[in-house]
Order: sequence, then structure tokens, then C-alpha cells
Amino acid sequence: MDIDALRSFLAFVDTGSFTRAAKQTFRTQSAISMQMKKLEDDTGKRLFIKEGRNLALTEHGQLLVSYARKILSLHDEALGSLSQGEGHPPLIIGCPDDYAESILPHITQIILDKLPHQNIQICCDCSSQLRLKLDAGEIDIAILTRSPDVEEGYLLRHDSGVWIHGGYEDLMHSNPLPLILYEADCKFHSTAVDGLEKQGKNYRLLCSSSSATTIKSLLRRGLGISAMARSSVPNDLVIINNMTMPALPSVDIVLAVAPIPHPMFSAGVASEVSRLFRESIL
Repeated sequence: MDIDALRSFLAFVDTGSFTRAAKQTFRTQSAISMQMKKLEDDTGKRLFIKEGRNLALTEHGQLLVSYARKILSLHDEALGSLSQGEGHPPLIIGCPDDYAESILPHITQIILDKLPHQNIQICCDCSSQLRLKLDAGEIDIAILTRSPDVEEGYLLRHDSGVWIHGGYEDLMHSNPLPLILYEADCKFHSTAVDGLEKQGKNYRLLCSSSSATTIKSLLRRGLGISAMARSSVPNDLVIINNMTMPALPSVDIVLAVAPIPHPMFSAGVASEVSRLFRESIL
């Protein structure tokens, strides 16, 4: 089976989209379709099935996922081993600002322990922009909040959303309730607003920002309340245990790898880094 076709296949599996798979592998959608047809010819099995307007994997397609990951992991590991000692470009890590304190430093330490001579660059942006950068080959790996309907990335931790404030209990009795939230593409933003509207609670979106540092600073000034992942809450902010507030969703935080990987960061390395991180937080 063709290595590039397997990359395109896994790009579709991880993103749930042939459009993103085409962007990530720098091919047209028609070229991706031809690769998928070739894989079906090579395996002699039907790999995809129509589910409404979408394509899903057949049982044989799901079986191929496991083998494809193993094949590409060994392929990339072999190339990385053969190029040891050669000069490599920096490993560019993408990270949303809200995970820059809680997850990024530990991930960076694990990577440097495994690759002590590898230079690293950090790119901070929201998850949606980091996905675009992965697609464009501008970053090599990214810490992301995974959408529930895709198999994107390698699991780092299960987390849950919480309401928080900066120690100003009286804010809970404000009318309207002052909100300081991440931008609209954040899962906690949409869920918080939708939940308050369904409860008929009066609120005012005082401020939205992609910067966790900005949000936390405003909370410390007592300007409002917010919603974010529990792992991102620093010790000086207060988690609101008020059962009348709308429930916030659980999320998976993952380490996603560009389909065309950095020479020193194969799928096998990504899997090992995620395993070491999970073990360290048990």
C-alpha cells in the first residue's frame, strides 16, 4: 500500500473531512478520491460507506486505521533514525493560550527529554486557527480541544468545563450576569450562552477574548465570571459550585500531529509523549 495514500486516509479519519485531508496533504480532493480508490483496490475491500450526506468507514476501513497508524509510525521512525545527527528545522508546537500554563510546559519537558538536541518554537493561538496552521504545514504538532465527532490526535486528558470568578461572590447575584468568555468558536462560550438563555437568565457578555491571560486578569479585578476547562483554572481563582448555573461540557485535550510529520516527531513519538503525559497526571 502506498505511504502517501495511507497518510491521506488517516488525515480523513482524524479530521472527518476530505476537504481538510486535501489541505493537510497538499492535494486536490479529486487526488484524494483517487488515492482512496487505489487503497480499496489494493485491499480488495470497501473502506467507505455513505451515511446521509457524509462518508463513514466500513468495518474493513476501521480495521485499516490500526494498521495504517502502525505502518506510518514505523516508516517515519525509520526515516527519523536514519537522519539522526543531521540538522533539522525547529519543532513548532501550537498551543491555545488557555493550555499554555497547565499543559504546554509539561509536554515541552517530555519532548526535550526524548529529543534533547531538538530546538523548539511555540505558536500560541486558538484551536480553530491552529488546525488551519496544521493543515498548511505551518506547525508540526498542536495541543487542541478535540471535537466529539472525530478521532483527532493523541489523548492527553479528559477535562470538564467549570464556572469561575476571581473571589467576588456578589457577582453571582448581578442582573445582568457579567460574562467574560473565550471567543465564540470556543465550546465553553457557546455552551455557556446557550445554557443561560435556556434558563431565562439575564446576562451581559462584557468581554470575549482568545487570551486566557486577559480573561484571568479581568476576573481578578472582579469584573465578571467565566467558563473554562478545570485544568486551566489557577489556584487564585474560585470554581463556582452553584447547581443553578448551566452545566458545561466535558472535553478531550489531545496532541495532534501534522500529516506530513517533522523528521524527529513521528506518530510513534507522539503516542509515547501522550502516554507519558497521561501517566504523570494520574
